[in-house]
Amino acid sequence: MTPSMSPTNIFSPAATPARWIAELSQLVLSVTGAIFVVVAGLLCYCIWKYRRRTAADDWREPPQVYGSTQIELAWTIIPVLIVLVLFLSSARVIAATQRADPGRNALQVDVVGHQFWWEYRYPGLGIVTANELHVPASDPARPTPTVLNLYSADTDHSFWVPRLAGKTDLIPNHPNTMWIDPAEPGLYLGQCAQYCGTQHAKMLLRIYVDTPEDFARWVEAQRRPARVVDQDHVSRGREIFQRTACINCHAVSGTPANGRFGPDLTHLMSRETLAAGIVLNNRENLRQWIQNPDVIKTGSLMPAMALDEADLDAVTDYLLTLR
Repeated sequence: MTPSMSPTNIFSPAATPARWIAELSQLVLSVTGAIFVVVAGLLCYCIWKYRRRTAADDWREPPQVYGSTQIELAWTIIPVLIVLVLFLSSARVIAATQRADPGRNALQVDVVGHQFWWEYRYPGLGIVTANELHVPASDPARPTPTVLNLYSADTDHSFWVPRLAGKTDLIPNHPNTMWIDPAEPGLYLGQCAQYCGTQHAKMLLRIYVDTPEDFARWVEAQRRPARVVDQDHVSRGREIFQRTACINCHAVSGTPANGRFGPDLTHLMSRETLAAGIVLNNRENLRQWIQNPDVIKTGSLMPAMALDEADLDAVTDYLLTLR
């Protein structure tokens, strides 16, 4: 995959905060690149010019310079000016991203980081989902940004989708906020950028930017209660799910399951992946996840359910109906 096609390329911004950061990065790289060229050029010149000595010069001490006002002013003033330019440029970008007013039309999403998955709550829409964030595309002519309110349920995490915005930390008891306004629909990838435990590297981010029409359809589908299928094996799986420890951690709307420790499963099969983006969401992986999550994600806080083969198949068949 070429750099321009990388899904996490910071130099291919798709939202305003990411564009500001990319422009700042290009300025910093240009300045530091120029410094490198000058220093490396002088070094190479000195190596070439003084590459050998004549026999008469072997013991001769070179001319000594014991003070130069011009040189001292140069190596003091030039670095100060460079640092000042970089400082002011960075401060401008930080202030612009943190003080921007998203407006009344902004979609509010509460993002909660867990070991090792993401929870998304849409307080204005009454939706709770996990690991796959859906937001509407923003029209540049009439911006409709999405505001992400960041919380941690346990330890430090960091929300980073390079093409949409810079990374922002999720700190226990210290809410943070960031915003994005992607104009182009598509899938944008990222990851937790703060070490948070054994499966930090597998705490991936998937943000789906939908057209306003597709987002409205997604919202309508997510608001519906869990699907009820009147088939013997599915009904049996639902009964097993509701009488085991599953309901202590997971929620399924319209059922007694109202746990909040694990992901909401009401529309589990509407998601493309399991385990925070690690594997595809299909029957084989779902069954393995229920049987023994450590096989897929070592260190996962979900326990192995120790179900027999028949019960495992029944619960899997039930969860496959949750769309």
